Amino acid sequence: MFDIKDDVVIITGSSRGIGKAIAIQMARAGAKVVISSRKEEACQTVADDLKKEGLQAISIPCHVGDKEQLKNLVQKTLDEWGKIDTLICNAATNPTYGPLSELTDSAFEKIIQVNVQSSIWLSNLVAPHMIKNKKGSIILMSSITALLGSEVIGAYGISKAAEAALVRNLATELGPKGIRVNAIAPGLIKTEFSRALWEDPDYLKKQETATPLRRMGLPEEIAGVAHFLSSRASSFMTGQLLVADGGETIL
Repeated sequence: MFDIKDDVVIITGSSRGIGKAIAIQMARAGAKVVISSRKEEACQTVADDLKKEGLQAISIPCHVGDKEQLKNLVQKTLDEWGKIDTLICNAATNPTYGPLSELTDSAFEKIIQVNVQSSIWLSNLVAPHMIKNKKGSIILMSSITALLGSEVIGAYGISKAAEAALVRNLATELGPKGIRVNAIAPGLIKTEFSRALWEDPDYLKKQETATPLRRMGLPEEIAGVAHFLSSRASSFMTGQLLVADGGETIL
């Protein structure tokens, strides 16, 4: 049920962190993966490392906030492999840290465009090709900030809550056409994106105490959830937000 051999998987923001871990997991499971992020060299390095393992990977740099670049990402994937089985919208940004009272319009617009608008654009670009094949899985990377309030990353949380709502709406529209749409909501994961949090010893101790598993998560633990959602093992699941947070949100 977890077989994804020869499935074509696009993963945005996959040159590092959770996206890279997902790409490695998918490729080692036999999928053909598209490594994509803003920096060409970083993408190519990940793709080359996977190829050295005898795995199937290509590099297509893309800034998800640019619709034309998203079109190029989809077209080049189709040119290379002729289909798209799974889309994972993982790329995100959070250029601001502080209360909403200090949030600038430009920062909020950037967060919404990169974290939400890009997922709408890319889902709409990929969906017709999935519909043609009568199957497909779209996975958005949300966050537990979609479920919790914050004094310092409120705008980011708003965008992640919007992604959770987007999943429900896309699932409603695309379900009758055989496409499943789900989201993952990670808790604190040890990545560069969250370094400012886990490098703070006081914050980390507080976080671990507030989490039943008493630790932060690792990128590969989220990759496992993505593998599940891309496979037949989750074939009757759509419109869902899967929380992977060590139990933080149950307390």
